[in-house]
Amino acid sequence: MTTNTRTEGTRARLLAAARTEFAEHGMGGARVDRIAARAGANKERIYGYFGSKEKLFAAVVAESVVDHAVRVGLPDGDPGEYAGRVYDFHRSNPELTRMMMWEALYYGDRELPDDEVRTEQYARKAAALAESTGGRLVGDAAATFLALIGVAVWPLAFPQMARLVLGAGEGSPDADALRAYVVETARKLAPPSPDPSG
Repeated sequence: MTTNTRTEGTRARLLAAARTEFAEHGMGGARVDRIAARAGANKERIYGYFGSKEKLFAAVVAESVVDHAVRVGLPDGDPGEYAGRVYDFHRSNPELTRMMMWEALYYGDRELPDDEVRTEQYARKAAALAESTGGRLVGDAAATFLALIGVAVWPLAFPQMARLVLGAGEGSPDADALRAYVVETARKLAPPSPDPSG
């Protein structure tokens, strides 16, 4: 095994361990020694690779956001199905949802380390949403995109609220029924372009 391969392996293990630690404890509560122990590395490696706990957090969030973008893709065709894909991703990857919430608590409305990159990514997604509706989008594409994300992620980010509002037990909607509602609501916010073949 080459030194470069070992280095990349250690870095990847540190990122994976940090993702779990930050999702559980946030930026303020995460501990570098626990991250190092989970990764099977010494904590000096964290500072050597990333410089600080805050920079490690930024690297973990950036990696997670890229993974989300690749796996969910851009809005295309049916905005409701896009919201469904966002719902599915967050349902399967609750660590990302928690990290985004911790990020909001830590940074508030201050600039993020990758602010410019993420702003451009969201602008591309909003433009793709506008295009996917064939000009039928009512209102601002960016605001509508934000609303779609809210519809898709809110019930997963705040499960206690979903339980209180929708009820628990028999008669309450299951995850699939909630996904169907997310898709239907998203289509009302951003109607898909009419099928040109119909």
